[in-house]
Amino acid sequence: MADPGETTDPQGPIRVVLVDDHQMILDGLRSMLAPHGQRLVLVLATTDAEEALRHVREDPPDVALVDVRMKAMFGLDLCARLIEAAPSVRVVMLTVHDDEQYLFQALRAGASGYLTKQVTAEELIAHLERVREGEVVIEPSLAGQVALSAARLHRGEFWPGAHLGLTQRESEVLELLVKGHSNRAIASRLVLGEETIKTHVRGVYRKLGVSDRSQAVAFALREGLFL
Repeated sequence: MADPGETTDPQGPIRVVLVDDHQMILDGLRSMLAPHGQRLVLVLATTDAEEALRHVREDPPDVALVDVRMKAMFGLDLCARLIEAAPSVRVVMLTVHDDEQYLFQALRAGASGYLTKQVTAEELIAHLERVREGEVVIEPSLAGQVALSAARLHRGEFWPGAHLGLTQRESEVLELLVKGHSNRAIASRLVLGEETIKTHVRGVYRKLGVSDRSQAVAFALREGLFL
């Protein structure tokens, strides 16, 4: 039975596809959202990115909630593929990473929101209702960082490679690649996990149109990015 204080959306409940490679997260979110069926319906909750893509092509939901870091397919890549499969679908990244660089990558990939898994059921539904109306929602804890970054960009304070689509973190990683550091050494320098560095390196390769470390370094040297 729905909470008596809840209002029913005249558009009907938000239809949501949820993608996360941890079954425990799926089960937890399903349980958390179950009492709010008048406002939100999970039409699919899956650990399989390809299954999500098939479902979205055949029966587009209002919103796809996608984890940023997944083993089989990087969540930001899945975001772009979901939007390509069904342009009407709004994609919101739901993650444990309150990382500004992931946020910017998500928005660049076409996401309509970036929220952390600390969000409550009521907050999540309210955010998704705004997304369905065409708004972009951002984790409140990141809003200040986004404002500062926007101010830096407005003042022309770009980092090397920004004009190529590199995030500030990807630029930092590329600079250390140019200096000959290994992924492990870069992780240590930037105080990040090695898997996170590998993700950033893949992002650098994709945006520079190269396939390996030597090509990325050659590109950076040829363009004089770190002179």
